[in-house]
Amino acid sequence: MQQGDQKLGKSFYVTTPIYYVNDVPHIGHAYTTIASDVMARYKKLCGRDVYFLTGTDEHGQKIERTAKEAGKEPLQLADEVVVRFQELWKVLNISNDDFIRTTEERHKKAVTQIFKTIEAKGDIYLGEYEGWYDVRNEAYITETQYEEYLQMPELKRPVIEKVKEESYFFRLSRYTEPLLEFYANNPDFIKPEYRKNEVVKFVESGLKDLSISRTSFSWGIPVYHNSRHVIYVWFDALTNYMTAVGYPDDDEMFTKYWPADIHFVGKDILRFHAVFWPAFLMSAGLPVPKTVFAHGWWTIEGEKMSKSLGNVIDPYKIAEEFGVDVFRYFLLREIPFGQDGDFSRESIKGRVNGELANGLGNLASRSLGMIEKYCSAKVPSPSTINPEDDDIRRHALKALENYNSHMEEIAYSKALVDIWDFIGFTNKYIDDMAPWALYKNGETDRLDTVLWTISESLRLISIVIYPFIPASSELLWSKLGMKSGLSSQVLPDAGKWGLITPGNNVSKGDNLFNRI
Repeated sequence: MQQGDQKLGKSFYVTTPIYYVNDVPHIGHAYTTIASDVMARYKKLCGRDVYFLTGTDEHGQKIERTAKEAGKEPLQLADEVVVRFQELWKVLNISNDDFIRTTEERHKKAVTQIFKTIEAKGDIYLGEYEGWYDVRNEAYITETQYEEYLQMPELKRPVIEKVKEESYFFRLSRYTEPLLEFYANNPDFIKPEYRKNEVVKFVESGLKDLSISRTSFSWGIPVYHNSRHVIYVWFDALTNYMTAVGYPDDDEMFTKYWPADIHFVGKDILRFHAVFWPAFLMSAGLPVPKTVFAHGWWTIEGEKMSKSLGNVIDPYKIAEEFGVDVFRYFLLREIPFGQDGDFSRESIKGRVNGELANGLGNLASRSLGMIEKYCSAKVPSPSTINPEDDDIRRHALKALENYNSHMEEIAYSKALVDIWDFIGFTNKYIDDMAPWALYKNGETDRLDTVLWTISESLRLISIVIYPFIPASSELLWSKLGMKSGLSSQVLPDAGKWGLITPGNNVSKGDNLFNRI
Protein backbone atom coordinates (compact mmCIF):
# COMPACT_ATOMS: atom_id res chain seq x y z
CA MET A 1 0.00 0.00 0.00
CA GLN A 2 1.27 3.45 -0.81
CA GLN A 3 2.11 5.59 2.19
CA GLY A 4 -0.38 8.28 1.19
CA ASP A 5 -3.32 5.88 1.43
CA GLN A 6 -2.70 5.39 5.12
CA LYS A 7 -3.72 8.99 5.86
CA LEU A 8 -7.39 8.78 6.75
CA GLY A 9 -9.56 11.53 5.34
CA LYS A 10 -7.39 12.33 2.31
CA SER A 11 -9.63 12.92 -0.69
CA PHE A 12 -9.70 10.82 -3.85
CA TYR A 13 -11.68 11.72 -6.98
CA VAL A 14 -12.49 9.05 -9.58
CA THR A 15 -14.61 9.44 -12.73
CA THR A 16 -16.04 7.51 -15.62
CA PRO A 17 -16.53 9.31 -18.92
CA ILE A 18 -19.99 10.78 -19.30
CA TYR A 19 -21.80 8.46 -21.67
CA TYR A 20 -23.67 9.68 -24.73
CA VAL A 21 -27.30 9.68 -23.69
CA ASN A 22 -28.55 8.59 -27.11
CA ASP A 23 -26.65 5.29 -26.87
CA VAL A 24 -28.10 2.02 -25.63
CA PRO A 25 -25.93 0.92 -22.66
CA HIS A 26 -23.64 -1.95 -23.62
CA ILE A 27 -20.81 -4.01 -22.16
CA GLY A 28 -18.27 -1.23 -22.78
CA HIS A 29 -20.25 1.21 -20.65
CA ALA A 30 -20.62 -1.42 -17.92
CA TYR A 31 -16.91 -2.26 -18.05
CA THR A 32 -15.68 1.31 -17.54
CA THR A 33 -18.20 1.99 -14.80
CA ILE A 34 -17.55 -1.22 -12.88
CA ALA A 35 -13.80 -0.61 -13.11
CA SER A 36 -14.31 2.88 -11.70
CA ASP A 37 -16.56 1.52 -8.96
CA VAL A 38 -13.92 -1.02 -7.95
CA MET A 39 -11.35 1.74 -7.54
CA ALA A 40 -13.78 3.94 -5.59
CA ARG A 41 -14.64 1.10 -3.21
CA TYR A 42 -10.98 0.15 -2.80
CA LYS A 43 -9.96 3.69 -1.94
CA LYS A 44 -12.78 3.92 0.60
CA LEU A 45 -11.46 0.65 2.02
CA CYS A 46 -8.12 2.43 2.40
CA GLY A 47 -9.74 5.23 4.39
CA ARG A 48 -9.82 7.80 1.63
CA ASP A 49 -12.54 10.44 1.29
CA VAL A 50 -13.76 9.29 -2.13
CA TYR A 51 -15.90 11.19 -4.63
CA PHE A 52 -17.07 9.05 -7.55
CA LEU A 53 -18.70 10.63 -10.60
CA THR A 54 -20.51 9.30 -13.63
CA GLY A 55 -23.17 10.80 -15.89
CA THR A 56 -24.41 11.51 -19.40
CA ASP A 57 -23.40 13.74 -22.32
CA GLU A 58 -26.64 15.14 -23.73
CA HIS A 59 -25.73 17.76 -26.34
CA GLY A 60 -24.76 17.58 -29.99
CA GLN A 61 -26.01 17.14 -33.51
CA LYS A 62 -26.94 13.47 -33.28
CA ILE A 63 -29.40 13.81 -30.41
CA GLU A 64 -30.88 16.92 -32.04
CA ARG A 65 -31.55 14.89 -35.19
CA THR A 66 -32.90 11.89 -33.29
CA ALA A 67 -35.27 14.10 -31.31
CA LYS A 68 -36.51 15.81 -34.47
CA GLU A 69 -37.18 12.45 -36.14
CA ALA A 70 -39.20 11.43 -33.07
CA GLY A 71 -41.13 14.70 -33.02
CA LYS A 72 -39.65 15.69 -29.67
CA GLU A 73 -37.51 18.42 -28.17
CA PRO A 74 -33.91 17.32 -27.49
CA LEU A 75 -34.23 17.78 -23.73
CA GLN A 76 -37.46 15.79 -23.69
CA LEU A 77 -35.69 12.92 -25.44
CA ALA A 78 -32.72 13.16 -23.07
CA ASP A 79 -35.03 13.10 -20.03
CA GLU A 80 -36.64 9.92 -21.34
CA VAL A 81 -33.50 7.96 -22.19
CA VAL A 82 -31.10 9.03 -19.41
CA VAL A 83 -32.80 6.49 -17.13
CA ARG A 84 -31.19 3.72 -19.20
CA PHE A 85 -27.90 4.54 -17.53
CA GLN A 86 -29.22 5.58 -14.13
CA GLU A 87 -31.14 2.34 -13.68
CA LEU A 88 -28.31 0.16 -15.00
CA TRP A 89 -25.90 1.58 -12.43
CA LYS A 90 -28.35 0.59 -9.68
CA VAL A 91 -28.58 -2.93 -11.10
CA LEU A 92 -24.77 -3.25 -11.28
CA ASN A 93 -24.36 -2.00 -7.69
CA ILE A 94 -22.43 1.13 -8.69
CA SER A 95 -21.58 3.37 -5.73
CA ASN A 96 -21.35 6.73 -7.52
CA ASP A 97 -21.72 9.87 -5.41
CA ASP A 98 -23.04 12.01 -8.27
CA PHE A 99 -24.64 11.53 -11.67
CA ILE A 100 -24.13 14.59 -13.81
CA ARG A 101 -26.07 15.58 -16.92
CA THR A 102 -24.58 18.16 -19.25
CA THR A 103 -28.01 19.77 -19.60
CA GLU A 104 -27.95 20.89 -15.96
CA GLU A 105 -27.68 24.61 -15.21
CA ARG A 106 -24.64 24.09 -12.95
CA HIS A 107 -22.82 22.58 -15.89
CA LYS A 108 -23.79 25.29 -18.38
CA LYS A 109 -22.40 27.84 -15.94
CA ALA A 110 -19.12 25.95 -15.61
CA VAL A 111 -18.66 25.61 -19.38
CA THR A 112 -19.31 29.29 -19.93
CA GLN A 113 -16.82 30.18 -17.20
CA ILE A 114 -13.96 28.10 -18.57
CA PHE A 115 -14.70 29.41 -22.10
CA LYS A 116 -14.46 32.99 -20.80
CA THR A 117 -11.25 32.24 -18.93
CA ILE A 118 -9.54 30.68 -21.94
CA GLU A 119 -10.80 33.44 -24.23
CA ALA A 120 -9.35 36.06 -21.86
CA LYS A 121 -6.03 34.23 -22.10
CA GLY A 122 -6.07 34.87 -25.88
CA ASP A 123 -6.43 31.17 -26.75
CA ILE A 124 -9.83 31.41 -28.49
CA TYR A 125 -10.42 33.17 -31.82
CA LEU A 126 -13.10 33.27 -34.53
CA GLY A 127 -12.34 31.59 -37.86
CA GLU A 128 -13.79 29.18 -40.41
CA TYR A 129 -13.61 25.41 -40.56
CA GLU A 130 -13.92 23.25 -43.66
CA GLY A 131 -13.43 19.52 -43.56
CA TRP A 132 -14.82 16.11 -42.64
CA TYR A 133 -17.01 15.57 -39.58
CA ASP A 134 -17.70 12.29 -37.74
CA VAL A 135 -21.32 12.68 -36.59
CA ARG A 136 -21.30 9.74 -34.14
CA ASN A 137 -18.18 10.85 -32.26
CA GLU A 138 -18.90 14.58 -32.68
CA ALA A 139 -15.37 15.05 -34.02
CA TYR A 140 -13.67 16.66 -36.99
CA ILE A 141 -11.35 14.24 -38.74
CA THR A 142 -8.31 14.64 -40.97
CA GLU A 143 -8.08 13.65 -44.61
CA THR A 144 -5.92 10.71 -43.56
CA GLN A 145 -8.57 9.52 -41.10
CA TYR A 146 -11.23 9.96 -43.77
CA GLU A 147 -9.30 7.75 -46.17
CA GLU A 148 -8.95 5.13 -43.42
CA TYR A 149 -12.69 5.23 -42.77
CA LEU A 150 -13.38 4.60 -46.47
CA GLN A 151 -11.43 1.35 -46.24
CA MET A 152 -13.76 0.04 -43.52
CA PRO A 153 -16.72 -2.25 -44.37
CA GLU A 154 -19.81 -0.15 -44.99
CA LEU A 155 -21.69 -1.63 -42.03
CA LYS A 156 -18.93 -0.58 -39.64
CA ARG A 157 -18.15 2.81 -41.20
CA PRO A 158 -19.01 5.94 -39.15
CA VAL A 159 -21.34 8.58 -40.61
CA ILE A 160 -19.03 11.17 -42.18
CA GLU A 161 -20.12 14.55 -43.54
CA LYS A 162 -18.35 17.40 -45.30
CA VAL A 163 -18.88 20.66 -43.45
CA LYS A 164 -17.93 24.30 -43.85
CA GLU A 165 -18.87 26.77 -41.16
CA GLU A 166 -17.74 29.70 -39.07
CA SER A 167 -16.19 28.48 -35.85
CA TYR A 168 -14.40 29.55 -32.72
CA PHE A 169 -11.01 27.90 -32.46
CA PHE A 170 -8.87 26.96 -29.49
CA ARG A 171 -5.14 27.57 -30.05
CA LEU A 172 -4.19 23.96 -29.46
CA SER A 173 -1.05 24.46 -31.55
CA ARG A 174 0.39 26.57 -28.71
CA TYR A 175 0.36 23.56 -26.43
CA THR A 176 2.49 21.05 -28.34
CA GLU A 177 5.62 21.67 -26.28
CA PRO A 178 3.83 22.31 -22.95
CA LEU A 179 2.01 18.99 -23.34
CA LEU A 180 5.17 17.06 -24.20
CA GLU A 181 6.91 18.60 -21.21
CA PHE A 182 3.95 17.72 -19.01
CA TYR A 183 3.98 14.08 -20.16
CA ALA A 184 7.71 13.86 -19.46
CA ASN A 185 7.35 15.34 -15.97
CA ASN A 186 4.23 13.32 -15.10
CA PRO A 187 4.90 9.74 -16.23
CA ASP A 188 1.74 8.44 -14.52
CA PHE A 189 -0.60 10.81 -16.34
CA ILE A 190 -1.41 8.34 -19.13
CA LYS A 191 -1.78 4.64 -18.38
CA PRO A 192 -1.06 1.98 -19.52
CA GLU A 193 2.41 2.91 -20.70
CA TYR A 194 1.84 1.84 -24.31
CA ARG A 195 -1.13 4.21 -24.54
CA LYS A 196 1.12 7.06 -23.44
CA ASN A 197 3.53 6.28 -26.24
CA GLU A 198 0.68 6.58 -28.77
CA VAL A 199 -0.37 9.98 -27.41
CA VAL A 200 3.19 11.32 -27.28
CA LYS A 201 3.76 10.37 -30.92
CA PHE A 202 0.54 12.09 -31.92
CA VAL A 203 1.49 15.32 -30.13
CA GLU A 204 5.06 15.20 -31.42
CA SER A 205 3.68 15.22 -34.97
CA GLY A 206 2.37 18.73 -34.28
CA LEU A 207 -1.01 19.98 -33.12
CA LYS A 208 -3.43 22.10 -35.12
CA ASP A 209 -5.87 24.57 -33.64
CA LEU A 210 -9.14 22.97 -32.63
CA SER A 211 -12.65 24.05 -33.64
CA ILE A 212 -14.70 24.45 -30.44
CA SER A 213 -18.06 25.76 -31.68
CA ARG A 214 -20.77 24.89 -34.21
CA THR A 215 -23.37 26.86 -36.14
CA SER A 216 -24.85 23.96 -38.13
CA PHE A 217 -27.06 22.91 -35.22
CA SER A 218 -28.38 24.55 -32.07
CA TRP A 219 -28.59 21.83 -29.40
CA GLY A 220 -25.78 22.77 -27.05
CA ILE A 221 -24.49 25.45 -24.72
CA PRO A 222 -24.40 28.78 -26.60
CA VAL A 223 -21.26 30.91 -26.69
CA TYR A 224 -22.10 33.59 -24.12
CA HIS A 225 -21.55 36.56 -26.47
CA ASN A 226 -22.53 34.98 -29.80
CA SER A 227 -25.61 32.77 -29.52
CA ARG A 228 -25.37 31.64 -33.16
CA HIS A 229 -22.59 29.35 -31.96
CA VAL A 230 -22.99 26.40 -29.61
CA ILE A 231 -19.92 25.06 -27.84
CA TYR A 232 -18.30 21.95 -29.28
CA VAL A 233 -19.59 18.92 -27.42
CA TRP A 234 -16.14 17.74 -26.28
CA PHE A 235 -15.23 21.14 -24.84
CA ASP A 236 -18.62 21.01 -23.12
CA ALA A 237 -18.43 17.36 -22.01
CA LEU A 238 -14.92 17.36 -20.54
CA THR A 239 -15.76 20.26 -18.26
CA ASN A 240 -18.25 18.04 -16.41
CA TYR A 241 -15.45 16.63 -14.27
CA MET A 242 -14.97 20.06 -12.68
CA THR A 243 -18.66 20.99 -12.59
CA ALA A 244 -19.40 18.05 -10.31
CA VAL A 245 -16.86 19.15 -7.69
CA GLY A 246 -17.97 22.75 -7.42
CA TYR A 247 -16.39 24.68 -10.29
CA PRO A 248 -16.65 27.65 -10.49
CA ASP A 249 -18.59 28.60 -7.33
CA ASP A 250 -17.77 26.14 -4.53
CA ASP A 251 -14.08 26.83 -3.84
CA GLU A 252 -13.99 24.57 -0.79
CA MET A 253 -15.27 21.51 -2.62
CA PHE A 254 -13.22 22.24 -5.72
CA THR A 255 -10.01 22.62 -3.71
CA LYS A 256 -10.76 19.41 -1.85
CA TYR A 257 -11.27 17.14 -4.87
CA TRP A 258 -9.58 18.79 -7.85
CA PRO A 259 -7.48 17.77 -9.67
CA ALA A 260 -9.14 14.40 -10.30
CA ASP A 261 -7.04 11.46 -9.21
CA ILE A 262 -8.11 9.25 -12.09
CA HIS A 263 -10.28 9.40 -15.20
CA PHE A 264 -11.21 5.92 -16.48
CA VAL A 265 -11.91 6.00 -20.24
CA GLY A 266 -12.09 3.69 -23.24
CA LYS A 267 -9.10 3.83 -25.56
CA ASP A 268 -11.23 5.39 -28.31
CA ILE A 269 -11.59 8.64 -26.36
CA LEU A 270 -8.07 8.81 -24.91
CA ARG A 271 -6.97 11.61 -27.23
CA PHE A 272 -9.76 13.89 -26.02
CA HIS A 273 -8.77 13.28 -22.39
CA ALA A 274 -4.99 13.21 -22.76
CA VAL A 275 -4.49 16.00 -25.33
CA PHE A 276 -7.48 18.36 -25.52
CA TRP A 277 -8.44 18.26 -21.84
CA PRO A 278 -5.02 19.05 -20.32
CA ALA A 279 -4.49 21.77 -22.94
CA PHE A 280 -7.81 23.42 -22.01
CA LEU A 281 -6.87 23.26 -18.34
CA MET A 282 -3.37 24.63 -18.91
CA SER A 283 -4.85 27.54 -20.81
CA ALA A 284 -7.36 28.21 -18.02
CA GLY A 285 -4.62 28.06 -15.39
CA LEU A 286 -6.19 25.04 -13.68
CA PRO A 287 -4.53 21.85 -12.39
CA VAL A 288 -4.44 18.85 -14.72
CA PRO A 289 -5.80 15.45 -13.53
CA LYS A 290 -3.26 13.05 -12.11
CA THR A 291 -4.04 10.00 -14.25
CA VAL A 292 -6.05 9.05 -17.32
CA PHE A 293 -6.37 5.27 -17.65
CA ALA A 294 -7.51 4.01 -21.06
CA HIS A 295 -8.79 0.45 -21.14
CA GLY A 296 -9.29 -1.77 -24.16
CA TRP A 297 -12.36 -2.95 -26.06
CA TRP A 298 -14.42 -6.10 -25.83
CA THR A 299 -15.11 -8.25 -28.84
CA ILE A 300 -18.04 -10.66 -28.79
CA GLU A 301 -16.88 -14.20 -29.48
CA GLY A 302 -14.21 -12.86 -31.82
CA GLU A 303 -16.38 -10.23 -33.56
CA LYS A 304 -16.28 -6.49 -33.04
CA MET A 305 -19.37 -5.37 -31.13
CA SER A 306 -21.79 -3.60 -33.49
CA LYS A 307 -25.50 -2.77 -33.51
CA SER A 308 -25.60 -3.50 -37.23
CA LEU A 309 -24.22 -7.00 -36.61
CA GLY A 310 -26.74 -7.56 -33.84
CA ASN A 311 -24.12 -8.76 -31.35
CA VAL A 312 -24.22 -5.96 -28.78
CA ILE A 313 -24.21 -7.43 -25.28
CA ASP A 314 -26.98 -6.11 -23.03
CA PRO A 315 -25.57 -5.73 -19.49
CA TYR A 316 -29.06 -6.05 -17.99
CA LYS A 317 -29.50 -9.48 -19.55
CA ILE A 318 -26.05 -10.75 -18.55
CA ALA A 319 -26.55 -9.55 -14.96
CA GLU A 320 -29.95 -11.27 -14.87
CA GLU A 321 -28.67 -14.48 -16.43
CA PHE A 322 -25.50 -14.94 -14.36
CA GLY A 323 -25.84 -12.54 -11.42
CA VAL A 324 -24.39 -9.08 -10.91
CA ASP A 325 -21.32 -10.17 -8.96
CA VAL A 326 -20.50 -12.87 -11.50
CA PHE A 327 -20.66 -10.25 -14.27
CA ARG A 328 -18.47 -7.83 -12.29
CA TYR A 329 -15.94 -10.54 -11.46
CA PHE A 330 -15.73 -11.84 -15.01
CA LEU A 331 -15.11 -8.43 -16.59
CA LEU A 332 -12.15 -7.64 -14.34
CA ARG A 333 -10.71 -11.15 -14.04
CA GLU A 334 -10.87 -12.32 -17.65
CA ILE A 335 -8.23 -9.97 -19.09
CA PRO A 336 -5.48 -7.68 -17.77
CA PHE A 337 -7.16 -4.31 -17.30
CA GLY A 338 -6.16 -2.05 -20.18
CA GLN A 339 -5.99 -4.75 -22.86
CA ASP A 340 -8.66 -5.88 -25.32
CA GLY A 341 -10.70 -8.93 -24.43
CA ASP A 342 -13.24 -11.34 -25.86
CA PHE A 343 -16.63 -11.93 -24.25
CA SER A 344 -18.37 -15.29 -24.34
CA ARG A 345 -20.88 -17.07 -22.15
CA GLU A 346 -18.66 -20.14 -22.07
CA SER A 347 -15.87 -18.05 -20.56
CA ILE A 348 -18.22 -16.78 -17.87
CA LYS A 349 -19.28 -20.34 -17.05
CA GLY A 350 -15.64 -21.35 -16.77
CA ARG A 351 -14.92 -18.57 -14.28
CA VAL A 352 -18.02 -19.40 -12.25
CA ASN A 353 -17.38 -23.13 -12.04
CA GLY A 354 -13.61 -22.99 -11.71
CA GLU A 355 -13.14 -20.01 -9.39
CA LEU A 356 -16.34 -18.65 -7.85
CA ALA A 357 -18.21 -21.87 -7.09
CA ASN A 358 -15.35 -24.38 -6.72
CA GLY A 359 -12.97 -21.84 -5.16
CA LEU A 360 -14.57 -19.22 -2.94
CA GLY A 361 -18.02 -20.81 -2.75
CA ASN A 362 -16.65 -24.20 -1.79
CA LEU A 363 -14.32 -22.70 0.82
CA ALA A 364 -17.11 -20.75 2.49
CA SER A 365 -19.62 -23.59 2.39
CA ARG A 366 -17.38 -26.31 3.78
CA SER A 367 -15.81 -24.04 6.42
CA LEU A 368 -19.04 -22.65 7.82
CA GLY A 369 -20.70 -26.06 7.60
CA MET A 370 -17.99 -27.60 9.79
CA ILE A 371 -18.23 -24.79 12.36
CA GLU A 372 -21.99 -25.34 12.51
CA LYS A 373 -21.56 -29.08 12.88
CA TYR A 374 -18.54 -29.29 15.18
CA CYS A 375 -18.75 -26.05 17.21
CA SER A 376 -22.47 -25.35 17.57
CA ALA A 377 -22.23 -22.64 14.87
CA LYS A 378 -19.81 -20.50 16.90
CA VAL A 379 -16.29 -19.45 15.92
CA PRO A 380 -14.02 -21.34 18.35
CA SER A 381 -11.08 -19.95 20.32
CA PRO A 382 -7.65 -20.99 19.03
CA SER A 383 -5.28 -23.01 21.16
CA THR A 384 -1.68 -23.85 20.24
CA ILE A 385 -0.60 -22.43 16.86
CA ASN A 386 1.28 -24.98 14.78
CA PRO A 387 3.63 -24.16 11.86
CA GLU A 388 0.87 -25.12 9.41
CA ASP A 389 -1.44 -22.52 10.96
CA ASP A 390 1.27 -19.88 10.83
CA ASP A 391 1.80 -20.68 7.15
CA ILE A 392 -1.78 -19.57 6.55
CA ARG A 393 -1.14 -16.31 8.42
CA ARG A 394 2.02 -15.55 6.45
CA HIS A 395 0.38 -16.46 3.16
CA ALA A 396 -2.60 -14.22 3.97
CA LEU A 397 -0.45 -11.20 4.81
CA LYS A 398 1.68 -11.69 1.69
CA ALA A 399 -1.45 -11.96 -0.45
CA LEU A 400 -2.77 -8.75 1.10
CA GLU A 401 0.51 -6.97 0.42
CA ASN A 402 0.45 -8.08 -3.23
CA TYR A 403 -3.23 -7.19 -3.51
CA ASN A 404 -2.61 -3.61 -2.37
CA SER A 405 0.32 -3.24 -4.74
CA HIS A 406 -1.70 -4.49 -7.72
CA MET A 407 -4.70 -2.32 -6.86
CA GLU A 408 -2.49 0.77 -6.76
CA GLU A 409 -1.19 -0.20 -10.20
CA ILE A 410 -4.79 -0.71 -11.41
CA ALA A 411 -3.84 -4.29 -12.22
CA TYR A 412 -7.20 -5.75 -11.28
CA SER A 413 -6.77 -9.22 -12.71
CA LYS A 414 -3.46 -9.63 -10.84
CA ALA A 415 -5.12 -8.59 -7.58
CA LEU A 416 -7.82 -11.22 -8.14
CA VAL A 417 -5.23 -13.87 -8.95
CA ASP A 418 -3.53 -13.21 -5.59
CA ILE A 419 -6.84 -13.45 -3.73
CA TRP A 420 -7.78 -16.72 -5.43
CA ASP A 421 -4.31 -18.14 -4.85
CA PHE A 422 -4.92 -17.61 -1.16
CA ILE A 423 -8.40 -19.13 -1.43
CA GLY A 424 -6.80 -22.19 -3.03
CA PHE A 425 -4.13 -22.29 -0.32
CA THR A 426 -6.81 -22.20 2.38
CA ASN A 427 -8.81 -24.98 0.72
CA LYS A 428 -5.63 -27.08 0.65
CA TYR A 429 -5.05 -26.29 4.34
CA ILE A 430 -8.48 -27.73 5.12
CA ASP A 431 -7.70 -30.87 3.14
CA ASP A 432 -4.35 -31.28 4.91
CA MET A 433 -5.68 -30.58 8.41
CA ALA A 434 -8.81 -32.75 7.90
CA PRO A 435 -11.06 -31.17 10.58
CA TRP A 436 -13.51 -34.07 10.18
CA ALA A 437 -10.80 -36.49 11.32
CA LEU A 438 -9.84 -34.21 14.23
CA TYR A 439 -13.48 -34.20 15.33
CA LYS A 440 -13.79 -37.95 14.97
CA ASN A 441 -10.62 -38.49 17.01
CA GLY A 442 -11.68 -36.08 19.75
CA GLU A 443 -8.75 -33.68 19.14
CA THR A 444 -10.84 -30.70 20.28
CA ASP A 445 -8.06 -28.13 20.86
CA ARG A 446 -6.49 -28.79 17.48
CA LEU A 447 -9.91 -28.69 15.78
CA ASP A 448 -10.70 -25.31 17.39
CA THR A 449 -7.42 -23.81 16.16
CA VAL A 450 -7.92 -25.05 12.62
CA LEU A 451 -11.51 -23.80 12.39
CA TRP A 452 -10.54 -20.43 13.91
CA THR A 453 -7.74 -20.11 11.37
CA ILE A 454 -10.15 -20.85 8.52
CA SER A 455 -12.65 -18.31 9.91
CA GLU A 456 -9.97 -15.61 10.06
CA SER A 457 -8.97 -16.39 6.47
CA LEU A 458 -12.58 -15.93 5.37
CA ARG A 459 -12.75 -12.62 7.23
CA LEU A 460 -9.77 -11.26 5.31
CA ILE A 461 -11.04 -12.66 2.01
CA SER A 462 -14.41 -10.98 2.46
CA ILE A 463 -12.66 -7.60 2.89
CA VAL A 464 -10.42 -7.77 -0.16
CA ILE A 465 -13.11 -9.07 -2.53
CA TYR A 466 -15.47 -6.29 -1.46
CA PRO A 467 -14.51 -3.82 -4.23
CA PHE A 468 -15.08 -6.44 -6.92
CA ILE A 469 -18.11 -8.40 -5.72
CA PRO A 470 -19.64 -6.26 -2.96
CA ALA A 471 -22.93 -8.11 -2.50
CA SER A 472 -21.22 -11.49 -2.15
CA SER A 473 -18.56 -10.15 0.21
CA GLU A 474 -21.21 -8.56 2.43
CA LEU A 475 -23.10 -11.86 2.48
CA LEU A 476 -19.95 -13.73 3.49
CA TRP A 477 -19.25 -11.11 6.15
CA SER A 478 -22.70 -11.62 7.62
CA LYS A 479 -22.32 -15.43 7.49
CA LEU A 480 -19.24 -14.99 9.70
CA GLY A 481 -21.39 -13.21 12.28
CA MET A 482 -19.34 -10.01 12.16
CA LYS A 483 -20.85 -7.28 14.32
CA SER A 484 -19.45 -4.20 12.55
CA GLY A 485 -20.42 -3.45 8.96
CA LEU A 486 -18.05 -4.44 6.17
CA SER A 487 -18.09 -0.89 4.79
CA SER A 488 -16.65 0.34 8.10
CA GLN A 489 -13.45 -1.72 7.68
CA VAL A 490 -10.33 0.31 6.90
CA LEU A 491 -7.00 -0.96 5.67
CA PRO A 492 -4.30 -1.45 6.81
CA ASP A 493 -5.72 -2.00 10.31
CA ALA A 494 -8.51 -4.33 9.14
CA GLY A 495 -5.88 -6.39 7.30
CA LYS A 496 -4.09 -7.44 10.48
CA TRP A 497 -4.23 -11.12 11.33
CA GLY A 498 -6.30 -12.37 14.23
CA LEU A 499 -9.30 -10.05 14.36
CA ILE A 500 -12.09 -12.63 14.03
CA THR A 501 -13.98 -12.79 17.33
CA PRO A 502 -14.39 -16.21 18.98
CA GLY A 503 -18.02 -16.78 19.79
CA ASN A 504 -19.36 -15.19 16.59
CA ASN A 505 -22.48 -17.01 15.43
CA VAL A 506 -21.91 -18.27 11.91
CA SER A 507 -24.46 -19.39 9.35
CA LYS A 508 -23.73 -21.58 6.35
CA GLY A 509 -26.99 -20.76 4.59
CA ASP A 510 -27.21 -20.90 0.81
CA ASN A 511 -24.11 -21.15 -1.37
CA LEU A 512 -22.37 -17.92 -2.33
CA PHE A 513 -22.12 -19.22 -5.90
CA ASN A 514 -23.58 -22.25 -7.61
CA ARG A 515 -22.00 -24.21 -10.43
CA ILE A 516 -23.52 -23.70 -13.83
